[in-house]
Amino acid sequence: RLLGLGPEEQIPPQSIQTVKIGTTVATNALLERTGEKTLLVTTRGFRDALRIGYQNRPDLFALEIILPDQLYDEVLEVPERISTEGTVHTPLDEDAASTGLQHHFDDGYRSVAIVLMHSYRFTSHEQRVAEIARDIGFTQISVSHEVSPLMKLVSRGDTTVADAYLSPILRRYVDQVQRDLEDVSLMFMQSNGGLTSATLFRGKDSILSGPAAGVVAAAGTTAMAGFDKVIGFDMGGTSTDVSHYAGVFERAFETQVAGVRLRSPIMQIHTVAAGGGSLLHFDGARFRVGPASAGADPGPACYGRGGPLTVTDANVFLGRIQPSHFPHVFGEDGEAALDLQAARQKLQALTVEVNTGLGSNLSAEEVAEGFLKIAVENMANAIKKVSVQRGYDVTEYTLACFGGAGGQHACQVADALGMTTVHIHPFAGVLSAYGMGLAEITAHRERTVEQKLTAGLETTLNDIADYLADDIQAELARQDMAADRVRLRYNAHLRYTGTDTALDVPLGPAREMAHAFQTAHRVRFGFADPGRDIIVGSLTIEGTGVTEKTSETNITESTQAPQPIDTVPLHLDGTSGMAPVFNRDTLCHGDTVLGPAILTERTGTTIVKPGWAAKVNAQGHLILTRLAPRDDAPAIGTNVNPVMLEVFNNLFMSIAEQMGAVLANTASSVNIKERLDFSCAIFDAAGGLIANAPHLPVHLGSMGESVQTIIRQRANTIRDGQVFALNAPYNGGTHLPDITVITPVFDATGQTVLFYLGARGHHADVGGITPGSIPAFSSTVNEEGVLIDDFLLVQTGRLRETELREMLASGPHPARDIDQNVADFRAQIAANEKGVQELLKMVEHFGLEVVQAYMQHVKDNAAESVRRVLDALPDGSFALTVDHGGTIKVSITVDKDARRAKVDFSGTSSQVPTNFNAPLAVCRAAVLYVFRCLVQDDIPLNDGCLDPLELVVPEGSFLNPAYPAAVVAGNVETSQAITSVLFGATGALAA
Repeated sequence: RLLGLGPEEQIPPQSIQTVKIGTTVATNALLERTGEKTLLVTTRGFRDALRIGYQNRPDLFALEIILPDQLYDEVLEVPERISTEGTVHTPLDEDAASTGLQHHFDDGYRSVAIVLMHSYRFTSHEQRVAEIARDIGFTQISVSHEVSPLMKLVSRGDTTVADAYLSPILRRYVDQVQRDLEDVSLMFMQSNGGLTSATLFRGKDSILSGPAAGVVAAAGTTAMAGFDKVIGFDMGGTSTDVSHYAGVFERAFETQVAGVRLRSPIMQIHTVAAGGGSLLHFDGARFRVGPASAGADPGPACYGRGGPLTVTDANVFLGRIQPSHFPHVFGEDGEAALDLQAARQKLQALTVEVNTGLGSNLSAEEVAEGFLKIAVENMANAIKKVSVQRGYDVTEYTLACFGGAGGQHACQVADALGMTTVHIHPFAGVLSAYGMGLAEITAHRERTVEQKLTAGLETTLNDIADYLADDIQAELARQDMAADRVRLRYNAHLRYTGTDTALDVPLGPAREMAHAFQTAHRVRFGFADPGRDIIVGSLTIEGTGVTEKTSETNITESTQAPQPIDTVPLHLDGTSGMAPVFNRDTLCHGDTVLGPAILTERTGTTIVKPGWAAKVNAQGHLILTRLAPRDDAPAIGTNVNPVMLEVFNNLFMSIAEQMGAVLANTASSVNIKERLDFSCAIFDAAGGLIANAPHLPVHLGSMGESVQTIIRQRANTIRDGQVFALNAPYNGGTHLPDITVITPVFDATGQTVLFYLGARGHHADVGGITPGSIPAFSSTVNEEGVLIDDFLLVQTGRLRETELREMLASGPHPARDIDQNVADFRAQIAANEKGVQELLKMVEHFGLEVVQAYMQHVKDNAAESVRRVLDALPDGSFALTVDHGGTIKVSITVDKDARRAKVDFSGTSSQVPTNFNAPLAVCRAAVLYVFRCLVQDDIPLNDGCLDPLELVVPEGSFLNPAYPAAVVAGNVETSQAITSVLFGATGALAA
């Protein structure tokens, strides 16, 4: 069509300079598990390593966890082993490798992934196995030291298997396109945002090529308009993609897609299920937006094909999308206008349902606007993850808005974040496609270093960098890129010793790199540790083939004020009125449109809110600027509102998730940083649980008791700047390695505690008779390690490190790696501090009275969600024998009329060994967790879940012993017993 050819005419190659493609072929194969039949070859004894993974939990509230299918079909274990130092402990058994590979080749395997221990650095065994496979006839051989030459067997292995699984599918697609475009230069968009030749395109680099092009376009087009600090906001039909750009493309070097861990540079993009097609529904208490989507067919109700109610329908109903100024491509014949009546009917029906359920008198406009407010908050929270959560002040950035639905919400999203400038390109609706035109050819190399940063290491680093740079130059030369047009970027990935989160800094002298790292760490996590050793984890070199810069022609300069093409009804911010409609394509350079107004164009619609102005620059880009200051204290009141209930649900969860991100990124122990064995939560001033992030919620039923212990024991002596630590099993703890760090949040005067924040982390060791502090044969808690009962960790904002170290070194069985303990404590303190900052921002924005009121509303909503479970839950009982021989028996009796239930542990055995008593908080935690799982909804786990339940645990059983009598008698029960009962009670309840 573009070349004016008939259907049968051959495309003349001389008419096309280059074809650039972004493809979802590999992504779809990964999602649908339709890739190539693949064999995994690994070191003997490690056949299940990729299946086991890191022990992190995909869905914490699933009572039955179903792991994703592995990409490989069979595993061949090969006798061989090279140590971390390069010593050959077990020589490669070439005969066994050859026999096994031949056997699987005869069974039809043609794709093989070779992943051997420590081969990221010592490659000889992998190289030899690859040669054997090649000689046998395997057509796809993915070798881990080539695909992902970085340490960590699991993610390196997953990446290599993904490459073997996807590359053959991708190769067949590329070959087909090349046959149809003979003699035409064919380039493919990679996940890292760069182009590469079709012959070099690999499966592992193709997963997110479309969204990556959007980030490239957002950066390129905003630079043309003079902006260098940008938040990308790409709102489509199903989801919204957000990204951060400040002069350099940010890439994640480890990510997870469809249950598969990938160690490959991928543009750092965060996706949230909020798009134009996101479904709107009412659950009886809250307005819900997404995550399900109407898709393109049938699409939203207004598409005229019987679709459900969506975000787009709300926009059509409120006048923010005008059917008369929108393409007529809908209905059964694909030629009709948007169906306003269909959207109106569904919204009016939903309004009746809402008013009936709540006893309210909301208008359909208020209902529609409420749903849009929730969608906007969801998108704003997503942007916080790529900006605020990583230490960037989002108010200093421009919002680069694109995607078909972006312009309808740009001003609202900016207001929700305090941003004052929005950029919308003329191609905003199809900007990802335009981004492929702006993208440049790139090549990427990386190499593990894993050595301490010193001045003496500089020569080694430079030698590695030169070797990798030569390799990149050679690859780009094969794509006809002259050496003088290649721009190289050298980065070192640095981290503190004992931690796992690397930050990349420019490669240079050791002193400069250390300074850059300390600065970046302080910005990202709120603190730095100058006395701590820094490790150079790896080097990455990126080569970019500089091509001719795209320039955009200046448009005609304005000579008169722009004239609207129509005036239409528009409902914005609770007010209905008339608004002018402008055709963006006819606007000239210098034209300014004041809100409220609607701008229509071929690929989108832009809403200019009151208080905003839209101005057209020389290239035709639209620059939206807030003129009037926004109202930072909305009068929403303290009475429950279904819209604000969902907003506060999400805000409380978002704060707890931000706390968890800081904790995981700054902790030292593998338990916290990799296994994610931690929990972060928000508590009210009385120590009641309000919300937790989906971390390890089985901690949280008892964590509130830890907070209440501090409140009880400290009475009126708690002061601003203090932080406390506790692991005592009779004061809310579980086993001793689970240490809770508690931070009070004070008002502006520093006199009144408003909230508490808790971060519980599983330390790798706190002493005891065996490493790991989980001894199987302990008879008293002292044999498990250091008992911490209300320790003052921080005083007047200063870590009491000397006292902390003395405490960890005390007792008959002290901690073994106190430096690591201290590092984890620092991470927990930093996590809580992040929560303090975000909670105080919320109070400043909404007011203390409103925030505290909605804390109660959130708990009330959790209680109502549990009551709905009780409406359908039958009576029942179950008994479970735990490993010490005692039996935990629980019965549930439901009173349907009162919508309450009794959870009774009275049948539990009292004949148990000594030293096996667990506090009541354990049963409370089990009940709270299991009923939250039964809710099957994304409400925060909080104390409201227990309101409709009566918990009966008779005194004298091992579930509810006399306390503190046991401590007074000197026979302190073991925390391992408490943890055992916790999981036993949880298992019995779940059954």
